[in-house]
Amino acid sequence: MEPRKASSSTSGFFQALPIVPPQYTSPSTSPSGTSSPHELSDDPVLARILSLYLPSPIPAQISSHLHDFSRLVLRPSTLQHTIDCDIDPPTIRPLTTFGEENRVDSLRTSEGWRELKKIQTPAGVVGHGYPHPQHGAPAQNFNRRTHQYGTLHLWHGTAAVSTCPMAMTDGAAVLLRRHFDDPDGDQPGRAAVFRESYDRLVSLDNSYAWTSGQWMTERSGGSDVRGTETVARRLTAQEIQADVATGRDKDDHNLPLGPWLVDGFKWFSSATDADMAVLLAQTAKGLSAFYAPLRRRAGHKANSSSSSASRATLTTESSAAAGQAYPSETNGVRIQRLKSKLGTKGVPTAELELKSMRAYLVGQEGQGVKEISSILNITRLHTASGAAGGWARGLAVSRSYTQVRKIRDGQLLCDNAQHLAWMAGETVKYRASVHLVFLAVALLGATEQDYGTITRGTLGAATLIPRTRAGQGNLLRLLTPVMKAQVSLNSVLGLRECMESLGGVGYCENNEDGGIMNIARLFRDSAVNPIWEGTTSVMAEDVARVLKNPKARGRNVLDETLGAWTRDVLRAVEGQGTFSRELDMVRNRYAVLEQTVRTSDSAALQRSGRDVLRHIEAVTCACLLMFDAVVDGDAVAVEIARRWVRMNAVPSDKVKLQEEQGPGDLTTEVDMDRRIFLGAAAMSSPLPATRQARL
Repeated sequence: MEPRKASSSTSGFFQALPIVPPQYTSPSTSPSGTSSPHELSDDPVLARILSLYLPSPIPAQISSHLHDFSRLVLRPSTLQHTIDCDIDPPTIRPLTTFGEENRVDSLRTSEGWRELKKIQTPAGVVGHGYPHPQHGAPAQNFNRRTHQYGTLHLWHGTAAVSTCPMAMTDGAAVLLRRHFDDPDGDQPGRAAVFRESYDRLVSLDNSYAWTSGQWMTERSGGSDVRGTETVARRLTAQEIQADVATGRDKDDHNLPLGPWLVDGFKWFSSATDADMAVLLAQTAKGLSAFYAPLRRRAGHKANSSSSSASRATLTTESSAAAGQAYPSETNGVRIQRLKSKLGTKGVPTAELELKSMRAYLVGQEGQGVKEISSILNITRLHTASGAAGGWARGLAVSRSYTQVRKIRDGQLLCDNAQHLAWMAGETVKYRASVHLVFLAVALLGATEQDYGTITRGTLGAATLIPRTRAGQGNLLRLLTPVMKAQVSLNSVLGLRECMESLGGVGYCENNEDGGIMNIARLFRDSAVNPIWEGTTSVMAEDVARVLKNPKARGRNVLDETLGAWTRDVLRAVEGQGTFSRELDMVRNRYAVLEQTVRTSDSAALQRSGRDVLRHIEAVTCACLLMFDAVVDGDAVAVEIARRWVRMNAVPSDKVKLQEEQGPGDLTTEVDMDRRIFLGAAAMSSPLPATRQARL
């Protein structure tokens, strides 16, 4: 017998590198009748959801855009920006060469961060949510938000959280749009500033587009803004005239500056390199919302000293980009320090000191919380979207690895029944979460567009979206904090499972091979989602306030919103005869929720707030999954819905089910696990012995 040969750095076993396929594939790229249009995509739930809320067939401009973008996000050149963004964190240069405060370019971000931002703007991660009336452009007779968030879902796994400022940009656009018709009053030029800023926020053109910050958090507390210490006051006529005289009355895009002056300290800002910000500050009439550009003209003084001349030289690039011949500086913003965080390494999160920041009041004095809430609803939706999108990439890597990983006796991991059962269960949870996110997305779109327009020609929108604007808004108001809390938590747990499914490889920061295997990065980044824009506890309290709103005057808010919606969807499901047992289980779960809410006062409901979140999630996702399944009777979709309902049934229903169920057919169950987890890959290679590794 020949002695065994020792392995070395160049010899021995080497695992084949899995290749992650594009997440979405347009049905138009495959001959008709070859397979289900949903199964062409590696992530069939996205394709199924798009077919529910968009006209059937999906408009060509949307389908082709998502098809191409799903491939762009996996290009090695794109993924290299992701790596660079993660390993080259931002830094600050607080002083000039001779020790002056650097008011020109104190923040340095990585090339990767800047390049990812350049990719996402024309891709429409914000812009596709808004109308773009252009000569010859096709009419947008569909839910624009569904298109926008479909794009985001494909982007999140690659974006390295460069989507964070885009969330705030989206929210700021919604806020400014609400005030288009406000008179300028004692703030001359405000309406024009708001309109141009809005146009820039929703633009698809990198040379014109802006991003926005959202600055609320201070040292006194996170989501509790009542302790805000930042203050704002009106400038005097003399102060305004002094800025005019020195040429410091405009921002660096030649828009007039507002007549308010803001001073204070913001403890957590995740869009430090934005073009504008919406922030809270105290005035004589209480907490108020303000709009402020982040850069302004440096003024005539820029030519009066050598240090200012140097400053002008440093701003040549930014001034030229703005189409201006004069230098600019920060609008009273000084970066105190950058945060050191577990994840989101590329995001320039900073502590900011504001001194004499020129700003416009947004809305009415003292109504800042009301104004900022419109941004919070958007950013919470973006947070949940990011959570689901990162989870999608983790599962994609796990699927591809499962199909090439060799285990004992030459078998592949995809032939291991225990592994398939485990990851099929994770896939069920993921698909439920994505459905919940896109219901909220569709509801948001419905509140912004005509109901008839966005439901016409769709397979599910007319059933899943309430007909009245009030019904849409109320359901969205209730589900937004539920979605943000539960999807964020689920994704952290789900990505941990994806990491484990790769074994030791999953725990490593795999930045080789384009970083596609780096689930550790996705896990680190996902950990922030249950925290920012309101923790899970804050979301639970928010839901309790909705359900026990004193203005409801004793009405059953839960039953008028979620209850009515649930009954409508279950009636549509019941007519198909597929889920007789599961329908009863969902009704029983809802009955427990309704009784809990109805019999609890505000204090008791607050204490059980997390249980309420789980109840609402279980019922809503059950309705969505069952409805999705009966649209086309797809066997995998039916089984996924059935498994979700049964795993979330009330204890008595679970006991009955266990008593009634006999031993199932193991071969059939394993095959279904494979189809749920691996999707089209399972269909293409049904026999384990002949399964081909995807190389």
